[in-house]
Amino acid sequence: MNNEAALLKKYKLETLSGADLRGANLVAADLRSVNLCGADLRGAKLRWADLRGTDLRAVNLFGTNLRGVDLRKAALHGADLRHADLSKANISEANLTEANLSQSDLLGADLTEASLRCSDLRGASLVGANLAGANLAGANLRGADLRGASLYRADLAGANLTGADLRGASLYRASLFGTDLSGAYLTDCDLSGTCLLGADLSEACR
Repeated sequence: MNNEAALLKKYKLETLSGADLRGANLVAADLRSVNLCGADLRGAKLRWADLRGTDLRAVNLFGTNLRGVDLRKAALHGADLRHADLSKANISEANLTEANLSQSDLLGADLTEASLRCSDLRGASLVGANLAGANLAGANLRGADLRGASLYRADLAGANLTGADLRGASLYRASLFGTDLSGAYLTDCDLSGTCLLGADLSEACR
């Protein structure tokens, strides 16, 4: 573990809430369960870091490289993840309620059972991502790229998928109750067993 990571482990909890960690070198660091609530981590080097169970509520990770990071069961409520690189990251069972992930890269990320209620995913790349069982109720996915993504049994009730690219995606047994799919691309999309009650499919391309 590098010196900066060791320091975080030593002084976790109150002392790190709201800390300025911009540009810190935390590559492959073990930061499990560290309290980083409200911290500024813009530009921090976090590739392949272990952030399981970490408190990252309202944290600023704008444009940060989080490729391959382990965020299982992390608390990311209200976090700023705009333009962040979360490709290949494990974010399963994490709480991303009301997080801002617009224009973020989630290529091949694991988001199984994650809570993304009312999150902002406008223009995000979720190509090949695993969103099985994820809660996306009320999320804004306008223009998001979900090609080949798995949304098996995902809750997309009331979500905005206007113009989203769902080509080749699996929505098997997903809930799309009241979902806005107007102008979405649905070629080769698996909608079998899906609840589409009240969904808007106007101008959707099949």
